[in-house]
Amino acid sequence: MPSKLPLRVSLNPDGTPAAPHVLKDNSAWRALLREDIIDPQRPIIDAHHHLWERPGQTYLFPEFIADTKAGHNILASVFVECGAYYRKNGPEMMSRLGEVEFANGMAAIGASQAYGVAQVAAGIVGTADLTYGSAIAELLDAQIATASERFRGVRLITKWDADPPLNNGRYAIPPGLLADVDFRAGFAELASRGLSFDAMIYHHQIPELSNLARAFPNTPIILNHIGGLLSKTRTYLADEAQTNEQWRSALRDLAQCPNVFVKLGGLGMGYLGFGFNKLERPAGSEVLAQAWGPFFEYCIEQFGPERCMFESNFPPDRESVDYHVVWNAFKRIAASYTEAQKHQLFFATAAKVYRLDV
Repeated sequence: MPSKLPLRVSLNPDGTPAAPHVLKDNSAWRALLREDIIDPQRPIIDAHHHLWERPGQTYLFPEFIADTKAGHNILASVFVECGAYYRKNGPEMMSRLGEVEFANGMAAIGASQAYGVAQVAAGIVGTADLTYGSAIAELLDAQIATASERFRGVRLITKWDADPPLNNGRYAIPPGLLADVDFRAGFAELASRGLSFDAMIYHHQIPELSNLARAFPNTPIILNHIGGLLSKTRTYLADEAQTNEQWRSALRDLAQCPNVFVKLGGLGMGYLGFGFNKLERPAGSEVLAQAWGPFFEYCIEQFGPERCMFESNFPPDRESVDYHVVWNAFKRIAASYTEAQKHQLFFATAAKVYRLDV
């Protein structure tokens, strides 16, 4: 058994469980902008999205399938854990199995193609509290048994910053968790099962991820949202240029680990400070491409298209952009790449990493 308790749920100052970040219904605002679809025939795997129902925000199969029909050729998607539908009964460690059961049900609906061609949740990334150490094998095996055709790995959000408001995850994450002995004992259970690890961290934690990747070279690691760059947030904005250089330097080193891949997206989340969620009218794809492009292009330069993949990160990113617009922005950013490179970025890398038969 692990030498300490598993991760605690984040608490409010009064001791009650912290509620997930609630996104306002901005559908009327997003509807103010409609664009013609760029390159509508290009096959796409949306490498990262969520399905959930939270107070004031429902984003389940009908909402996602409607987005996939907005004009882009979305053929499949990867569902990534988001704290949805945990089991309420049984051991705490096993409660996360409920989310994989839920996602697999959504995937079965998608596989029927009764509502469209997109294979929703063709790949499923669940979660597991790896600080349970080797005992977490019980949950991993149960998740594989539940969704053997689709279950591909786990994500445990480990982002931490010295500025408390940025620690807005579902768990109280301590600093240095990626090096924790119990965490690594749990992490060691992934490779033998053919499972990957999605890493959601902040930019200053990238060196910790590099250390983890080198310690476990046979485990695929997928860096979420280009590494959680905080250079435009309140804490880091005064040193934006220095922070960006810190991010670039850390990414260069991380790219030397061949088992690491990068998801290009996630910059529409309001707390990252780009400000597109605060505009009177939504920004168009050309404006978004100008703002986000240099960061994505740097990732592609370091890792190569064969290790990068575009992601919608919906619904969190719809705080700033509509689904059809975000994919237009990605296509603008990728315009200068060759056809083979575009295919990697929009389809082939995700298909390879998550072993999707699309």
